[in-house]
Amino acid sequence: MQLKVFDDKLSLSKAAAQQASSAIRNAISTHGRARVIAATAASQIEFLKALTQTPDIEWPRVELFHLDEYIGLPVTHPGSFRKMLLEQLIQKTGIAKYHLLDGDGDVAEVVRRVGAAVASAPIDIAFLGIGENGHLAFNDPPADFEIEDPYLVVNLDEACRMQQVGEAWFANISQVPKQAISMSVRQILKSGEILAVVPDSRKAQAVKACFEGEIGPMAPASILRTHSNATIYLDKNSASLLSTALRTSA
Repeated sequence: MQLKVFDDKLSLSKAAAQQASSAIRNAISTHGRARVIAATAASQIEFLKALTQTPDIEWPRVELFHLDEYIGLPVTHPGSFRKMLLEQLIQKTGIAKYHLLDGDGDVAEVVRRVGAAVASAPIDIAFLGIGENGHLAFNDPPADFEIEDPYLVVNLDEACRMQQVGEAWFANISQVPKQAISMSVRQILKSGEILAVVPDSRKAQAVKACFEGEIGPMAPASILRTHSNATIYLDKNSASLLSTALRTSA
């Protein structure tokens, strides 16, 4: 695992997009296609914008998988991750083969169908974020590091739900769903390459806990330290609580 620290969110996003686009091109060159997992949240907007503006990516050869989604939230809701993925990535690039998690439908069938698709072949690269409580996808602490199912239904803790209110997707916590479909930690770690985009001071405590504390379920994203090809993109705000030894600028 490698940590990279940038002066601001914009430079972070552009650098992450460069690495992401290179990984996609390499996968297409090697396999004829790229299988990609994408996160969607407020922290990912600038990164996805930079990625969609990157030239010379054969987007029709990209197969896209959804990381997580609320249960019971319609795709028309501003907080829907399906809505964000469609608007911020799919519609801008013309990706034709994608697997959305319909949390407003038959959840068991969605978990089975999309899980079978994601497990059918290796994933080339996963684009991730890290939550204010250290969550990875919607695997809140204590996260399940052992379950092998590609997707699972999870209960969202209060810190996770309050983060969504803080990001202005919901007016108050009573509006935030209590459950979600999430890719499992084990499935995420099967990705050939992992790229996590983690800007902003509100993520600083989680960054410190996950990358200076113990590796364990109470700091779910700490498990990224065990992956041989993971890069964590931070800005100076999200890296502000790290020790000097780790807080090395890119």
